[in-house]
Amino acid sequence: MAKKRRTGEPENLSPREDKPLAWQSGEIKTPPLSREARQEAGVLLRRLQRSDVLSMPESRPMPSIGPRCLELRIDDVEQTKEWRVMYYVERHAIAVLDVFHKTTGATPVRVIAECCRRVAEFRKVDES
Repeated sequence: MAKKRRTGEPENLSPREDKPLAWQSGEIKTPPLSREARQEAGVLLRRLQRSDVLSMPESRPMPSIGPRCLELRIDDVEQTKEWRVMYYVERHAIAVLDVFHKTTGATPVRVIAECCRRVAEFRKVDES
């Protein structure tokens, strides 16, 4: 049975399904993010769901967490803050591992440790 097209959706969409977001921790909402930063995060997450490959400056690999682990880089110009959305790309889903306000040059050790734990948990559930 053919998938019904939503109103305003182009007819030439590929038949692939979007990947769901599996929220492990964190939120993207206003506040604490500004409206513009929240919208930017939403657009980038939507692109990930459509299997777009993001690179700098929007996203960068996080090998300290593991393979297929990356961070979205959100500049909140209105609040002069930087936000990070840590995520893991699995074949069938995108796991959002954490959302935090970046205050230093290096990613906090506790964030890396928590994200490693969350990836391991997600993989365990995903494989079963």
